Amino acid sequence: MADTLRRLVNTSAYNVLQEKLEAWYNDYHLKSCDQNLNRCCELVELTSKVQGQLFTILSLTAREGGQYAGVDTLKSRFLPWLGSSLFITSSGVTTDTSLNLIQESMEKEKKIRALSDSHEQEMQKMETQLSAARLQLDTIKQELADADLELNDTKNRSATTLLASEDEILQLKADLRASRDQTDMYKRKLDVLDDFERQIRMLKDEVSYLTAEKSLLQDRITRSRSSSPLPRRSRSPSPLPFLRSDSPTRAQLTNASRHSRLVTRFTDIYANERLDTQNLLSRYIDNLEMVQRIIFISTVESFHAAKMAFRQFKLRVRKTLSPTHIGQASLDDTVLDYIVRNLDLYDIQSSVNDVIRAMNVNPKISFPPEIDFILISSFIREMCRLAFAMQTLEPPLDLAFTTDGELYSESKYRRSYDSEFTAPLVAYHVWPALMEGDNVIVKGEAFTKRGALWSPRRSRSRSCSPNCSRGSSPSRALASTSRSSSPSRLSPSRL
Repeated sequence: MADTLRRLVNTSAYNVLQEKLEAWYNDYHLKSCDQNLNRCCELVELTSKVQGQLFTILSLTAREGGQYAGVDTLKSRFLPWLGSSLFITSSGVTTDTSLNLIQESMEKEKKIRALSDSHEQEMQKMETQLSAARLQLDTIKQELADADLELNDTKNRSATTLLASEDEILQLKADLRASRDQTDMYKRKLDVLDDFERQIRMLKDEVSYLTAEKSLLQDRITRSRSSSPLPRRSRSPSPLPFLRSDSPTRAQLTNASRHSRLVTRFTDIYANERLDTQNLLSRYIDNLEMVQRIIFISTVESFHAAKMAFRQFKLRVRKTLSPTHIGQASLDDTVLDYIVRNLDLYDIQSSVNDVIRAMNVNPKISFPPEIDFILISSFIREMCRLAFAMQTLEPPLDLAFTTDGELYSESKYRRSYDSEFTAPLVAYHVWPALMEGDNVIVKGEAFTKRGALWSPRRSRSRSCSPNCSRGSSPSRALASTSRSSSPSRLSPSRL
């Protein structure tokens, strides 16, 4: 029924009928009698088609209602309307005709009852089929429940297998991490070998250049001695002040810019490389204090090794340049200028090895036996390079003297975030302060704690703490104190 009604709605029959009526009304006086009759017949045919569809919908609706549904409506409304409309439309209808119509309506009622009976039978048949479908649905539900149980068992077995696979994956990840660390170590060793080869080539070039310059200078000296008597008169004291000049060397001209750049680099290492090294060490050491002690001691040892290397390098350069030195600048200025121009000749790997050896025998720090201090060799390398460059300044920069349990100084240090801010003593140092003579250039960082003087740990620097100095020899104390001071300035204030 719904499909028939939908088709009737979609065809818009009444709209078409209304449009045809309006068109016929507008053209009625313009058309002939035959054309008007054809138009009327066309409208009658369209009306009959619409009525036929409505009667079909009426029949389907009555059939869907069941055996007795809609009978009262048909008797009270449809049949009286049908009879009255027939009497109205046909003025020549007699009583016999109306009786015939009533008889036909009774026959239709019988047909309707027969249809309702058949409809009830079909409904019973459909209910039987519905019961069978429900039984089949229950069977399917039971099979689905069994399949769900089987799926849960499969999931449990898969979860167990997945846990085992995760353990294997974790083990493989650990092996991969160890392999990567080993690969990085080998890469660093290769980089060290490349640095060695580059330094060897540079040293060979420098030796050849110095040899050629030495021979050229010797030739000039020989020619000047043979052709001019000036060297004899150069012994008199009067011409010497006029041969000297106050023109600055390159090292003196760039001293301020190098000072600013090196101080900035020192703060950058504190803010970046130090934290990266701390994160790297935290993978192997759970104790944050030990990690910070290792970084601090590596920094102090890097400065010490760089200062020792600077002394030796300066002595070698002085020994090489002193026989052929001529010119207006003094020998010390010439040596310093040469070092500033040739910082790449610094054997940084030797200093890194010295720092690692010193850290291996340091009793204040420890490291897992399966890991070596070469793990932080890149950090040590940067600190040695920076410390060596700082020795070329005038005056040179150095680290502040430090001991565990010393009195906290606001002018030299900042407290770490986990310190006891009311404690007056330093338990250990996180980062050293950078000094220029007696002036603090960059503040360090220290961890303060009450009772630091009675802490079982020893001092951070190479010198012994006041507590440990009672049991140590004077020669050891003097040696450790001299290692933390500047190589070019051994004033009493620094000792």
